[in-house]
Amino acid sequence: MRIGELSQRTGVSPRSLRYYEKQGLLRSSRSDAGQRHYADAAVQRVSLIRQLFDAGMSSRVIASVLPCVDLPDDLAVAEETFTAMTRERDRIDADIAHLIETRAALDVLIRANSRHRAELSTAPAPALL
Repeated sequence: MRIGELSQRTGVSPRSLRYYEKQGLLRSSRSDAGQRHYADAAVQRVSLIRQLFDAGMSSRVIASVLPCVDLPDDLAVAEETFTAMTRERDRIDADIAHLIETRAALDVLIRANSRHRAELSTAPAPALL
């Protein structure tokens, strides 16, 4: 199938499909006129790539995980994939911890602002000159 059909079947833009190909995540063959042609299996692969992006992985990490799909019976590849995925989960956990700390710091500022606003609303109005 051509890139337009793959785009339509997957809901992924042709630009993104070209990016996936450039990053080595997706393969196509070329016609004599230079048009990209994808195998039917590309639909499933694009769906998997989207899932991996949705899981917070970068294209670099996805490229390290996809060999597990291509070589499902290779234990070394499965181990490398497991390591990459757990490393990504650890990174996300660290990001979450940082966001929780950031939110707590913002909560302190919000409480201080709330007290300040309450003080301002109970203060007598300044006299006009």
